[in-house]
Amino acid sequence: MRFAAFFPVFLSTLMLFPVTAQAAEPVLGRWVTQNQKAVVEITPCGGAVCGHIVKLLPKSDAGKTMDERNSNPKLRTRPLVGLPIFLSMKADDDVWRGHLYDPQYGNTYSSVISRNPDGTLRVKGCFFIICKTQTWKPAG
Repeated sequence: MRFAAFFPVFLSTLMLFPVTAQAAEPVLGRWVTQNQKAVVEITPCGGAVCGHIVKLLPKSDAGKTMDERNSNPKLRTRPLVGLPIFLSMKADDDVWRGHLYDPQYGNTYSSVISRNPDGTLRVKGCFFIICKTQTWKPAG
């Protein structure tokens, strides 16, 4: 019985302390890739976020509308529009971690995305220890 009386007081005390873990900034929305070849939309998917190409832009490779560079021959006929790019990105402190598929090279990389203070999106893809970072702007 003593625990039952103590528990509400314990809970009340915990609520007085601020949460110290920093939540990942929202990355949802539409983003123009750094090379200005596509617009990618990031949406919730389960307990994570995912992203897919929603539009090819004029700077995209002329005539390239299929995932023809995919390392899996069975996937080379997938259209680029609708193609998943960010795969199961999960919040990890102040960033989102998961995988990034790059149709330009047909490879999947480990990835970290986060919001920059200026509102742009920081996209980092890594293959082993080699990483490349891009800055994507919000699509208007």
